[in-house]
Amino acid sequence: MIPLRRIAFIGNSLPRRCGIATFTTDLQKAIAASRPNLETCIVAMTDRDQTYDYPSSVALQIGDAAVDDYIRAADFLNAGSFDVVCLQHEFGIFGGEAGAHILVLLSRLAMPVVTTLHTVLARPTAAQRTVMQAIVEASSKVVVMANKGRELLRSVYHVTDDKIEVIAHGIPDVAFAAPDAAKARLGFRGMSVILTFGLLSPNKGIEVMIDAMPSILKRRPDAVYVVLGATHPNLVRDEGEAYRESLKARARQPGVDDRVVFLGRFVDQPTLLEFISACDVYVTPYLNEAQMTSGTLAYSFGLGKPVVSTPYWHAAELLGEGRGVLVPFGDAAAIGSEVAELLTDQPRREAMCRRAYAVSRTMTWQRSAEHYVSVFENARLAHGLKPVARARAAAFEPRNPAPPDMQLCHFLAMCDDTGLFQHAVHSVPDRAHGYCVDDNARALVLACALTGPGETCLPEVLTARFAAFVQDAWNPGTRRFRNFMGFDRSWLDDAGSEDSHGRTLWALGETARRDGNLSRRRWAAALFTEALPSTETFSSPRAWAFTLLGLDAYCVACPDDLHAREVRICLADRLLSCLRAVATPDWVWFEQGLAYDNARLPQALLLTGMATQTPGYVDAGLRSLRWLMKQQTASGGHFRPVGTAGFGELRQHPRAFDQQPVEATATIAACLAAWRADGDANWNAIARRAFGWFLGSNDLSVAMVDPATGSCRDGLHPDRANENRGGESVVCYLLGLAEIRQLSVADIRLARPPTLRAVGA
Repeated sequence: MIPLRRIAFIGNSLPRRCGIATFTTDLQKAIAASRPNLETCIVAMTDRDQTYDYPSSVALQIGDAAVDDYIRAADFLNAGSFDVVCLQHEFGIFGGEAGAHILVLLSRLAMPVVTTLHTVLARPTAAQRTVMQAIVEASSKVVVMANKGRELLRSVYHVTDDKIEVIAHGIPDVAFAAPDAAKARLGFRGMSVILTFGLLSPNKGIEVMIDAMPSILKRRPDAVYVVLGATHPNLVRDEGEAYRESLKARARQPGVDDRVVFLGRFVDQPTLLEFISACDVYVTPYLNEAQMTSGTLAYSFGLGKPVVSTPYWHAAELLGEGRGVLVPFGDAAAIGSEVAELLTDQPRREAMCRRAYAVSRTMTWQRSAEHYVSVFENARLAHGLKPVARARAAAFEPRNPAPPDMQLCHFLAMCDDTGLFQHAVHSVPDRAHGYCVDDNARALVLACALTGPGETCLPEVLTARFAAFVQDAWNPGTRRFRNFMGFDRSWLDDAGSEDSHGRTLWALGETARRDGNLSRRRWAAALFTEALPSTETFSSPRAWAFTLLGLDAYCVACPDDLHAREVRICLADRLLSCLRAVATPDWVWFEQGLAYDNARLPQALLLTGMATQTPGYVDAGLRSLRWLMKQQTASGGHFRPVGTAGFGELRQHPRAFDQQPVEATATIAACLAAWRADGDANWNAIARRAFGWFLGSNDLSVAMVDPATGSCRDGLHPDRANENRGGESVVCYLLGLAEIRQLSVADIRLARPPTLRAVGA
C-alpha cells in the first residue's frame, strides 16, 4: 500500500478559543508526528468576521457564512491531491441552517472524507437530521469518542456499524505526579483543591458546585474551588461578563466567596496541565446529559485525577464501574457529599488516581493518532467512485451486459467421490472439515438448475454422488437429516438443524421436478414424502421458507399429494403470521432481526402465492422484499448484503460486514420471483445489481469471482476479500449465474411472464 502523503483537517483552529479548535490542533499535531513524511494542514473555520493570528499549519480559512469560501476550499483540497480530508463537525461552527454550508464543500471533494462528530443529537430537528445524514452519506467513515455516539448513530440516524469508529478523545502523555509541587507553584500550598476548567457558560453547572461548597467546607475547611477558564466568546459578545459576575454574587451569598477562585482566562496547554496536576478532585457538574465529549474530562482523567461528575453521556461511560464518581444532575447535596468524602478519604482518593491513570494510557494522543491513521488508510482503500461518477460511468456501459460463461473448474475440484467439500484454503479443498448436507443439497439444486436452456449439465456421476450424500444423510431413527460428515465418511451428528433439513427438502423437491434421470426423480419424491412431516413441528422461519421452496417444485412433480399441499398452506400461513405479528411501518419483516439467506423468506411466499393463487402471500412477499432491498442498497446504488456482524441484533439497521455470497444469490432468486409475480421490470434490474456484487460492484470494488475457473471468495471483510473459496461460495455464485443467464435468455426472447395482481393481505 502506498503510504499516506497528505492529510487535511477541516475545523476550528487555535488561537480561536473553543474546544473544537484545541482538539483539531492537537489531532493535527499528533498525526503529523506519527509519520515522518506525512504532510498535514488545517482548513480553519473563522466565525462572524473575526480574525485570528493562525499558525503556519493553517493553509486556508473559511468564513462560516461565505458559501464561496466553501467552494474555494473544495477546489484547494482537490488541487492539492490530499489523500484524505478529516472533518471536525459541530453544528455551531458552520454557516447555513443547521450548518448546511459544509455540504457545499463535501459534495465537491474527490477524496475520501473521515468525519469526527463532536455532537450526536438524540432528538435532532428536521434540519439537523437532514444535514447529519448528508454528512454521514458523504463520509467514508465517521468517528465518535464514546460508544453512546455509536448507539445514537445506529438507532437515530440508521448509520451502518461498519461506517462508525469509536476513538477516545486524545490526552497528553504526562507522567503521573502527586499534586503538592504544582500546588506550591500555583499558590495553593496546604489547600485541598477542587477544579473545574472550560469556557464558562450556564450549562456547565458551576452554580451547583458553588451551592455545594458550604457542606464541603464543614468537612474540609481547607478546600478551595478553582473555576479556570474564560467566559465563552459568544456569551461575552451577547452580554459581556454578566454571567461570571452572577456566579461571584452567588458565592458571596453563603459567604464562600473567599473559597471560590475565578481565573478568567483562556490558558495554553502547559498551564492547563499544571492546574489539573495541582487539583485533588476534578469536577464536571454539567446540567445536560446530551454531551457526547468533554475534553476537560478526558484530560483530568488522563492525568490520574479523581473525578466527580454528573452522568452526561461521556462521563457516564468513562467514569462507570468505579473509575470515578457520578452524581445526579443539579444535586448540590450529592455533589458536596461525594467531593467531601474523597477529600477526607486519602486511600480511596489515591486508589482512584492510580486506576484512572492506568486506564487512560490507551487514550494518549499518540494512540489516538495511530487509530486515526489506520482509519484514514482503510478509508482511502475502500474509496470508490462517487455516486455521480458511478452514474456517469453507467451511462456508457451496456444496459444488460452479457453474463460470464458457466465455468465449473473450481466446483469440480471441490468435489471427490463422497461429495462437495465444505471449505477450502484459498482454492485448495480443505479435507479437515469434511462435508455437510447443506452444501451437497445446494449442489443438487445447482445440478437441476443446469438443466436449463443453453447450459451444460453436470456429469451424471457427480449428480448421483450428491443424491447419494443426501440419501446417506437421512436418519430414519430421528426422522431428520444429519448435517456434518468427517472426511472418513463418519457422521458427526444424529440430526442437523431445522434449516439444513428444510434446505435438503428444497433440493429433493427440485430433483423430483427437474432432474433428467427418471429414476432419481422418483427417488427424490419418495424421500421428500418421508422427510416432510418433520417440518410441521419446526419453529425456524427459514426452515419453513426452504421447505416451501421445495414444495413449490415437488407439488408440480406430484400434484395429487394432498398432504404436501396442506403443509404448504400451513407453513405459508406461519410465515404470514410472523410478518403480521412483527411488522411495523419501518420494520417490514418476519423476525425482530435480520440474519442469513434473508431473501428466501419473501421468495417462499411469492412462489407459494403464485402457485396457489393466493394474493395475500404475494402481497406479503412483495412488501417484505421491497423493504429488504432498501436495507440492502448502499448510498451509491450498489448491492450491499446484510453483514454477519449484525446477526441477532434486534430491529437495527443492518451492519455492512462481513458480506457473504449466499445473500446475493438469495436476493437474485427472490427478485426474479417478484418479477414473475407483478411483471415490474425493475426487479430484473435489482437482480442484476445483486449479481454485480460478485463481479466487483460492491463496497470495496473487489471482484469476488474468477470467471475463468468459476471460483468465488468466501466473503467481503471491511478491508479485504476473504481469499478462501469454499463449497457454499462456489455453489452460490454458480446458482446466481445460472439465474442471470436464464434471465438473459428471456430478454433475448422478449418473453414476459404472466402476472398475478397482488392485493392487500
